Amino acid sequence: MSRRRSVLWALAGCALTASLVHAQDDPKQRAKIVRELGKGGSESIPRIEPYLTDSDVDVRVEAVKAIVDIGTQRSLDPLIKATRDNDAEVQIRATDGLVNFYVPGYIRTGLTASMRRIGTSIKSKFTDTNDLVIDPYVQVRPEVILALGILARGGASMDARANAARALGILRGQQAVPDLLQALRSKDSEVIYESLIALQKIRDRTAGPGVAFLLHDLNEKVQLTAIETTGLLANRGAMNELRDLLDRSKNVKVKRAALTAMGQMPDSSIHGVYVSYLDNKDEGLRAAAAEGIARSKNPSDRPRVETDFTSEKKTPPRLALAFALVALGKLDMAELDPLRYLVNSLNSSAYHGVAEAYLTELARDPAVRGAIYPSLQEATATKDEKVALAKVLARSGDRDSIAPLENLSKDTQSEVSQEALRSLRSLRARLP
Repeated sequence: MSRRRSVLWALAGCALTASLVHAQDDPKQRAKIVRELGKGGSESIPRIEPYLTDSDVDVRVEAVKAIVDIGTQRSLDPLIKATRDNDAEVQIRATDGLVNFYVPGYIRTGLTASMRRIGTSIKSKFTDTNDLVIDPYVQVRPEVILALGILARGGASMDARANAARALGILRGQQAVPDLLQALRSKDSEVIYESLIALQKIRDRTAGPGVAFLLHDLNEKVQLTAIETTGLLANRGAMNELRDLLDRSKNVKVKRAALTAMGQMPDSSIHGVYVSYLDNKDEGLRAAAAEGIARSKNPSDRPRVETDFTSEKKTPPRLALAFALVALGKLDMAELDPLRYLVNSLNSSAYHGVAEAYLTELARDPAVRGAIYPSLQEATATKDEKVALAKVLARSGDRDSIAPLENLSKDTQSEVSQEALRSLRSLRARLP
């Protein structure tokens, strides 16, 4: 009886082996095996990883998807490996997976979310929103930035390259600045655009001169972003080109961008240019001029700016004039004062981002922060105001901001208290 049982077990073993061999010969079966392995969590990663080199791209895609879904620290090395695949979809999914580790939930909004494979081509669409960036306290492994930098300048498709550039901006990948500058030499507008936005987020001023050749690009989107980047990176060497664009361009968007960029790097020699545009008929140019006045900090401008602030009817230039008045020392918080106007604008769905940006810049001044702190405890302070001001202090605060944020972390509204705690962590990570 025991001999018969042994024979039966041997036959069953042969059948199982034959079944597995057959499964390994069938890409669909291998993909199914990978999906099943993915249910086993991080312990299954060593068994999934060999499928990243499978001869069939669909199997490799399933392997990347499974590793991304697991999403632990052990996922990083396999995903870095997958960025070196020769298929664009695998590269894109690996890129989004790397970002997803540091920004949980990104996989649902990144390029992966819109990806469709049609035959041998990939169809996908970048989202218009491109303002995401990790908190300062988040440390990204250098190997991740290295892999994404290589991908940005030499991926399997232009979408893969643009997606890697976007990822570098989100992850503040400063080590990859040379790769992004090389990516700017691409002939693809999306790659160039995403690389420019990444450089804006990283804010490495040494990259400024590498952008200058795009100031006259024929693609409007690229040109405007290059002008904006030039201002944000304070490339004073491009000032003459910016002035030429302001004076000669017939495109009002280009003129606005040029004057805004000039206002990012105030110069006493062009102070008269800012003043001359304060009464321009175009509201965007008036706003850009007011920003230049704000950063020039010339006390003689204050009477003119006060008059314009009172009479201005359009919101963008009025916000910019408020920014200028606070920068020139008007720190009162009465109902009609400019600083109060900026704080109140944090409640606006259309302009809260502009107001927050102005307040972030202004809050580098301890006197401005001192004027803002009491408003955090006012009974009339809204949730949106408190959340935005917590973010402002995270970016521009100092040690004097710790106590106000600690008090805010005890707020009865959970969204406010959570943002205050997060901002405290960011602030402490930034302080020496």
